[in-house]
Amino acid sequence: MMSGFVLGKRSLQELKGVHPDLVGVVERAIQITVQDFSVHDGMRTFAEQQALVARGASKTLNSRHLTGHAVDLVPYINGKLRWEWDPIYNIAEAVRIAAQEKGVEIRWGGSWSMLTDSEDSPEDMMADYAARCRRANKKPFFDGAHFELPKALYPSGG
Repeated sequence: MMSGFVLGKRSLQELKGVHPDLVGVVERAIQITVQDFSVHDGMRTFAEQQALVARGASKTLNSRHLTGHAVDLVPYINGKLRWEWDPIYNIAEAVRIAAQEKGVEIRWGGSWSMLTDSEDSPEDMMADYAARCRRANKKPFFDGAHFELPKALYPSGG
């Protein structure tokens, strides 16, 4: 199935410096998604990451964005970027399928678990994550637009 969606100029620019395995997944995901999306963030500078942490949009100064091992894919709806859950779930499904086709493991910020290892829906993955956090007396940090290559398979230097 082909979606008819393509990555725009800004999205392609955001993919510069991102690990080729992740770029391949994103390029395939846009072809098969039912939800158009934009690559909002690929590589980040340390200063950009500091600013995101300062305003609570990120929780770490050791982000995978700093090494080219993460992307944020945001729904593109009626000409605007929209952080809405139903479209994000559709993007997560497209990324899961694309990554499985390409044999690439992907960790998803909606549940901070391996998207490609789960058969659960993105909604169920988030619910499981929230339950794990509650049991540990921690507040969940949902970042549904975030997709990353796992450190165990893709260390920062590699």
